[in-house]
Amino acid sequence: MEKVKVVLTRSLIGATPKQKANAASLGLRKIGSSVIHANDAVLAGKLKVIGHLVRVESV
Repeated sequence: MEKVKVVLTRSLIGATPKQKANAASLGLRKIGSSVIHANDAVLAGKLKVIGHLVRVESV
């Protein structure tokens, strides 16, 4: 399965609780933090919620 790198680029201060929970479930805490995940349907759903706060790169 393809892997993607997710980087938190914007602050979670003004985000809704749902957006904060999705960021935490991905392992993103501080601006600039990054994690590598498998590109699947679960990740796509989470990125739909916080897509404006993160950058996604192919690995």
